[in-house]
Amino acid sequence: MAATGALPSSYQTPNLPPPSLKSSSSFSSAALVFIKPHKKNHNSIRCDITSPNSPVHFFTNNTSPEHLPVPMASESAVKNAKKVCLFYCAETKELAQKVAAESDGIELRSITWRKFADGFPNIFIPNAHAIRGQHVAFLASFNSPSVIFEQLSVIYALPKLFIASFTLVLPFFPTGTSERMEDEGDVATAFTLARALSNIPISMGGPTSLVIYDIHALQERFYFGDNILPCFESGIPLLKTRLQQLPDSDNISICFPDDGAWKRFHKQLQHFPTIVCAKVREGDQRIVRIKEGDPKGRHVVIVDDLVQSGGTLIECQKVLAAHGAAKISAYVTHGIFPNRSWGRFKSDKGGNPEQGLTYFWITDSCPTTVRDVMHNPPFEVLSLAGSIATTLQNS
Repeated sequence: MAATGALPSSYQTPNLPPPSLKSSSSFSSAALVFIKPHKKNHNSIRCDITSPNSPVHFFTNNTSPEHLPVPMASESAVKNAKKVCLFYCAETKELAQKVAAESDGIELRSITWRKFADGFPNIFIPNAHAIRGQHVAFLASFNSPSVIFEQLSVIYALPKLFIASFTLVLPFFPTGTSERMEDEGDVATAFTLARALSNIPISMGGPTSLVIYDIHALQERFYFGDNILPCFESGIPLLKTRLQQLPDSDNISICFPDDGAWKRFHKQLQHFPTIVCAKVREGDQRIVRIKEGDPKGRHVVIVDDLVQSGGTLIECQKVLAAHGAAKISAYVTHGIFPNRSWGRFKSDKGGNPEQGLTYFWITDSCPTTVRDVMHNPPFEVLSLAGSIATTLQNS
């Protein structure tokens, strides 16, 4: 091959060997051509081609560095995008659909949930052979003890189907929310569940990745064994985004109802003015008092990881209103609300903090609660779907 014209010195590479075919060069779809002037005839060019089956790029004397061929980044990203088959239980169907809508790389796969006449599960995974070699995830909801066994059966079965990797997404780790190991004979059910999850069979890709949001007792992360990889996420970024959208975003203070909530979340919310409450004993009663901070004239947002009966949050609301808070809202990652206790929380009806809350934000980590409180002020649901989708494709 020959070309006329002198070759600029910047393209003379006599000492560079041709790239190896095993190189991880970004020029994966094209051969690189190293151009070297012939010693006796500077008008001729010798081309070293790395692969006879690859397209050839010729760099001539009118080729400038900015015109060198570059790989198509978008094509590479599409090619390398992680594909995930996402299974779900009946309770998480709506959340799973939202997760799949966040990414073209996530494909929903259904499971047939049935029961035998004696009440035990009769479960079938349709087209199971099609997930061989695929990255697989299961979106679980242990919202009651009655559904844990049937979901564990699926969780133990999926890794055995010759899949590339397995991720279990359990947004709310339910056991141990009120456990106190105070007396001999107390049973740590959170440890029992952690041990059960730690024995999920290993897939071809190795141990299961377990995704949990704002686990209630931080020490519970140490309950898990070495055969599972816990990934602890938080719903607080969703709250921060929502607060930035409020018209009074520059007048917000964060209130922690106790020292435990402060230890858990204050680092993620440290750029907000802080109020810390505490329960103090007066006679036979335990009363919430402000330990530090001033709510006067502020939109105060009470932040905690979960709520059950809501008694502590209501007491916090009362004391904040008594100390001059202009508005009071609340956020919890997990709205459990047994026995429909969410009904205790009322709307402030336009800025009357002594009457109720301006907003009560929860996530959709507890799907049954979402269906109950949807469209009921002051409740507003912040979906974990985007966060889950990102975690699935990055894990």
